[in-house]
Amino acid sequence: MKLFLTLLKRSRKPAVYIEVYQRRLSGRSSTSLLAARDELIVGSSQELVRALGTQVDVRPSFITEEEEAALLRELEPGLKKKRYEFDHWDDAIHGYRETERSSWGPACEDILNRVRSAAFADGRPLLGPVHVLDLDKAGYIKPHIDSVKFCGSTIAGLSLLSDSIMRLVKEDDPNQRLDLLLTRRSLYILRDQARYNFTHEILKDEESVFSGQKVPRHRRISVICRNLPS
Repeated sequence: MKLFLTLLKRSRKPAVYIEVYQRRLSGRSSTSLLAARDELIVGSSQELVRALGTQVDVRPSFITEEEEAALLRELEPGLKKKRYEFDHWDDAIHGYRETERSSWGPACEDILNRVRSAAFADGRPLLGPVHVLDLDKAGYIKPHIDSVKFCGSTIAGLSLLSDSIMRLVKEDDPNQRLDLLLTRRSLYILRDQARYNFTHEILKDEESVFSGQKVPRHRRISVICRNLPS
């Protein structure tokens, strides 16, 4: 998939750089004008986008509506038995419920195998259970870096039910940041420097703005795979 950088010029605002997919995706829903434009990654500078170009990946429409429905059929019965929580053991998540899942039906296992092939081509062993995180519409994920004790160099997640914005901020320089447009049914992948040196967060609905346009945040389920530490 060929990528190129486009400089956006906005009056009275600092320049930002966007990584744009040249191909249009057929069958795109009209509910998201941003998705129709295929603008996926906004950076505070061209240099930052280039530096992280191989370490941050967003793949829209990675799964189909039917595949999303198959995942939800497996996940919803267990999630409905849990209450949304509004605090977290390390204060990283607000308005969530979560579970881990090791066993999947054939259709969902096929989906997860595609995720593994796309994100973990180096063959490193994966963390056994798949992490499932269900964010309430009012929920959000605060800036954090996943523990290096439990998670290796790569994180990959499917986004179900809602578009959202993931923000990456350099830990030692908050002026360096990326915003990722995670469209519904997309796959995101964070590797290496983007995983270790940048905090990541999912913005609140009231803060969910991408390239100047509001991206409504609804209930969101993420299905997350990680590899083991080296």
